[in-house]
Amino acid sequence: METRGAFNHVVLLLAATSLLATAASKDRCHSGDKAALLAVKAALGNPYHFASWTPDDPCCDWYDVDCDASTGRVVGLSVFQDANLTGTIPDAVAGLVHLQSLVWHHLPALSGPIPPAIAKLSNLSQLTISWTAVSGPVPSFLGTLTKLTLLDLSFNSLTGAVPASLAALPSLSGINLSRNRLTGAIPPLLLSRSPDQAYLWLSHNNMSGAIPAGFAAVNFAHLDLSRNAFAGDASGLFGRGKELQYLDLSRNAFSFNLSGVGLPEQLYFMDVSHNAISGGIPAQVANLTNLQFFNVSYNRLCGAVPTGGHMGRFDLFSFQHNKCLCGTPLANPCN
Repeated sequence: METRGAFNHVVLLLAATSLLATAASKDRCHSGDKAALLAVKAALGNPYHFASWTPDDPCCDWYDVDCDASTGRVVGLSVFQDANLTGTIPDAVAGLVHLQSLVWHHLPALSGPIPPAIAKLSNLSQLTISWTAVSGPVPSFLGTLTKLTLLDLSFNSLTGAVPASLAALPSLSGINLSRNRLTGAIPPLLLSRSPDQAYLWLSHNNMSGAIPAGFAAVNFAHLDLSRNAFAGDASGLFGRGKELQYLDLSRNAFSFNLSGVGLPEQLYFMDVSHNAISGGIPAQVANLTNLQFFNVSYNRLCGAVPTGGHMGRFDLFSFQHNKCLCGTPLANPCN
């Protein structure tokens, strides 16, 4: 009995020691991380947004800061929703060497280019700079961030082409560059190395050229190329066995025959309106159980609109302004 009591005492002591160690790690703040964060604050003019960032408190308790529970190192910095925060992204972020997630979101007065200092954050898996006034190019040095899985640079004033260096990233599966002023073509091998389902948003830019042939082999779940000047054949994006769920090719200059295209079975959104697509609508569309939005208007389609199945979900606006489409819900019947 004494042995069992002693054993239980040791177990309890070890458990208490472990809890104390965990608690201590959460309170711990690496001096290098604290110095880097205070330098970020100073570079931005010590704004009220960082009022909790005081040298007397552990940096893991500061607003916008996330630390690893076991090491106490800063792994996340998320600065968001402050119209009064002005300046440029400080070079001092490079001092956060263990950073895995960096977010600058909804900061309309944040300006300037994306700084080369970010290339030093070799552990970064998520980089978000969105809804800001950040300008300049999408830097090619982002291609050195080999652990990057998500890149969101949407709703900014970025210009130039999408750098080919992004195609070399082995873990990148999500890219959002929509709502910028980007030009040029899509890099041929973009997302070709995606280890999982791929997500690509390029809408509302000034990009042009053809869809990369390699896109036919990318396992897209979500693809939005709308409101650009892309042209040519996009039929390789389709296929019955693909896992594509969301496809928006609207307001481009795509031209291909839709008749023989197989539609992905999991598709719930498809907008190919305002292009130069010919042929007919595949009858298969009526049998897609998940399809909630379907728009092929303003193209050069002919033949009968499919009937039955789930076609009652779609009204006149899904089919209008085509060369010779006919049948319900259009006014002109098929002869």
